[in-house]
Formats: sequence, structure tokens, C-alpha cells
Amino acid sequence: MTRQILLVVHGARSGCSQMGTDVIERLRHHGISVTDDSTRPYEMVLALGGDGTMLAAAEAARSRDVPLLGVNFGHMGFLTDVDADEIDAVCEAVVARSYRVEERMALSLSIHHVDGRIENDWAINEAAIVAIERAQPAHLAVGIDDRAISTYGADGIIVATPTGSTAYSYSAGGPIVWPDVEAVVMAPLSAHGLFTRPLVISPSSLLEVRVLDNQRCGIHVWCDGRRRLDAEPGARIRTTRSDLPVRLAQISNVPFSGRLVHKFNLPIAGWRTRTDDR
Repeated sequence: MTRQILLVVHGARSGCSQMGTDVIERLRHHGISVTDDSTRPYEMVLALGGDGTMLAAAEAARSRDVPLLGVNFGHMGFLTDVDADEIDAVCEAVVARSYRVEERMALSLSIHHVDGRIENDWAINEAAIVAIERAQPAHLAVGIDDRAISTYGADGIIVATPTGSTAYSYSAGGPIVWPDVEAVVMAPLSAHGLFTRPLVISPSSLLEVRVLDNQRCGIHVWCDGRRRLDAEPGARIRTTRSDLPVRLAQISNVPFSGRLVHKFNLPIAGWRTRTDDR
């Protein structure tokens, strides 16, 4: 049977389209078919772009439970494994299937509406629960495992995975969590009150956010910034660890600590001297 991969390319990103054409030619030379149609069978997903491209590609990879390998053409590119100048190594790894696969925890999300409807979605990075009108606060109550924790008047609440801890959650003051740590981060956005710090909870816990009855405007629930659900006063947003993770393919040997230093350009001078290595 002919091998086939799904190629997802950020067409507007400089160099991506041409690199996509080159990748197609290289892989076809080795008998590997390349498609951009996610309805066809494929053994893995290759994404060329930035984190936004990776989030789009993650939907296709997770739906088929196949690995996703990302090549960064963007700015931060935290989800991607390697930069564009390593495309030769990427093609070689795809041909030889010489990559590691790391499972990344995803969130399962459900919105329980006051009329009895239930909407379901998921996220690999985060679920952002925010007020539709930015001039109006979101009035939200948070509970964990059917126990009330606190109420918030805030711009919103972020519920993030370890993978998403370096994204929206980090910007909201949340901690950076190593990808192999299984946890969920709940980070209030510009909240008013004394108890406004982020919480790190068990991935098996059920985190529930209720839209309070005094909410003046509607609430948007954004999954990975891509898919939007709406929640009205009285609605409950429930999140927990998904049974289906996202499988990320990796060829880089740089540990997460090294990626952190590189992506954020962290100062590390003085961490070690020559005598430390003796």
C-alpha cells in the first residue's frame, strides 16, 4: 500500500509555499504520496508554519490518532519541533519513520446550557472563557470536583494544558508547566479580588465554570483560539482531561528546558563555569 501523509502549509507565511512544494517532490521521490485532503487516509501530518498552523493540523492528527510533526516558519513556534533550516532532516525522518512520538494531554470540554443542550469540544492548548464585550467583565464561578472554589469578576478564565501553559495562560500570569507533567492550569484574566492566582489541579479533576446570572453580556468559549462556542447566564462549562491525546512527532534532541531558553531568549550566563563540569 502506498504511504501517504497530510501536508498542512501556512500559505501566507514567507517561504512556506515553496518549501511545501519542495517537500512534496522529495517525498514523492521516495514513493510517499502527499495530500492536503484530510478526508483521505494518511499515516502522519506534517505542518509547515507557526503555532497557528500546528493547532489547525492538530485537529486532523487527533481525528485519525496519527503523529503530527511541525516545522517552524513563524516567530515563537513553541508547538513546532524544528525550524525551517532543518527541513532536510525532517524529510529524512519521515521517509525512514525515524522519529519519536510524544503524547500530549488534551482537554475535553462540554457546555451545559440552561435549555438542556450540551455542546462538546476539545483543546490541546487552552479553553478561553471570555466576555463578548471587552468593556464588560465576565462574572464566573469556579468549582473543582463538585466543590465551590471562588467567584470572579474578570476579563475571563483560561483553562490550559501543560502544552498550552506557554501560550495564552502564560500571558495571563500562569506558570510554565513541563509537557510531561499531567496537570491543568486555571488562570483568571485580570480578575478583581483577593484570590486571583492561577491554580494547578489534577488532570483527572472536573473543573467547572458557571456563568453567573448577573452576567450582562454573553460569554465566548474559544478552544485553541480556533473554535468558538457561546455560553449564556446559567450555563456551565466543564473541562477535564480528554481520553484522546495529540501525538507529536519529534526529531529534535533539544530538551524542553533548552527550547524554553531559546524561544524566550532567557539569560543563562553564569549558570555554569568550567569548574562545574569537572
